[in-house]
Amino acid sequence: MSPQHLRRRTLLSAFAATTAAATAGVTLPAQAGRRPPAAKSGPISVVYVEVNNESMLNAGRYRLAQGGAQVFDIAVIFAANINYDGSKAYLHFNENVQNVLDNVATQVRPLQQKGIKVLLSILGNHQGAGFANFPSQQAADAFAQELADAVTRYGLDGIDFDDEYAEYGVNGTGQPNASSFFYLVSALRQKLPNKLITLYDIGPSAARLSYNGQSIANTFDYAWNPYYGTWSVPRGPSDKARLSPAAVHINNSSNAAALAARTVNEGYGVFLTYDLRAGNSSSYISGFTNQLYGSAAVYNP
Repeated sequence: MSPQHLRRRTLLSAFAATTAAATAGVTLPAQAGRRPPAAKSGPISVVYVEVNNESMLNAGRYRLAQGGAQVFDIAVIFAANINYDGSKAYLHFNENVQNVLDNVATQVRPLQQKGIKVLLSILGNHQGAGFANFPSQQAADAFAQELADAVTRYGLDGIDFDDEYAEYGVNGTGQPNASSFFYLVSALRQKLPNKLITLYDIGPSAARLSYNGQSIANTFDYAWNPYYGTWSVPRGPSDKARLSPAAVHINNSSNAAALAARTVNEGYGVFLTYDLRAGNSSSYISGFTNQLYGSAAVYNP
């Protein structure tokens, strides 16, 4: 992860079942032979984990002091890439992402067994390939198939789209067009009807959710604001229960509690956080869990 990426992302100052959980409080299904995860009422909490430096297991180390429910409901592996081989886009895993995927039994399954959904974020990689410049519907479908295959192969819970750092036009690639993201997301939903598809509301793709009179806005299960430490209602689903206008960089955004309180007061169903690291951050995390759930957070190493 480049310093440029970190600076930009830290601005300081199943499908139906999961959506239903967002509106009624999260009660996620039990794994076979295990006690059902503790339930909680309130917005779902999402956390991105920078696996270049940190363990996905960090996402499962926080519970609510009252009731014992997991703090985080969705953990996002950050990040795989959309790369370009000179003729087409393809899905790429750097060595750190590949390590997580090769070790899902120890890096992902423990989270899922606690009721946490694990998504794979897909990010541009400075090579010209992006979600918004596929040259044809067939090319968009082919990339959607790669994404679907990865979710199936590694037993993940879905895909998160983050249209940054594509550098459209580099290496002879095309500029963003009107149809690509529509075709990509539509195809992925057909291939993964019961998995989560989420939108990090940034870049040319997020500005192109409609094509030929049709929209994919409600194809996304959730969408969130990409600028940490701010409040901005994202593009995406029309239901407030599926949106996170709040975005928090853990231990850096000084207004986490205020953003959490506003999330509850204005009836939004998602609260986005980023960059959970090793060590005990329960004091900071309690600042927003007290507002979201009426309980402090407890760290379980």
